[in-house]
Amino acid sequence: MTHPMQRITITVDDDLADTLDALVGADGWANRSEAVRDLCREGLARRRAEADDAAPCVGVLSYVYDHDRRDLARTLTHAHHDHHHQSLSTLHLHLDPQACLEVSVLKGPVGEIRRIADRITAERGVRYGQLRLLMLEEPAGDG
Repeated sequence: MTHPMQRITITVDDDLADTLDALVGADGWANRSEAVRDLCREGLARRRAEADDAAPCVGVLSYVYDHDRRDLARTLTHAHHDHHHQSLSTLHLHLDPQACLEVSVLKGPVGEIRRIADRITAERGVRYGQLRLLMLEEPAGDG
């Protein structure tokens, strides 16, 4: 489904224009307009996630943990089971004899996904935790 487009004009200084042009070339956008649209969407989604704990999202939680830490793997598994409705999938990789990487896909309200991520990354022996939120569109016709 295509959406109607509006033409807008913005003014930026030469340094910002040069930086934008470099991004367009490096990141594969066809032109400045595509880049600005994507950057605007990303910024607006981030603001929405910060402002609305009830907004629907998918969270991608990545973390490295110490495989040898006593009961940590079991504790992490229980954390996912405790939130089985939000936990869609987890990928587990062995990085070396001591370190494991897990990438978990979670779905639900922003606030709830942040709480799950905080619980997991706060466990002793978990390091390098990072949550990336991908905002979902609100269902149409609710208003």
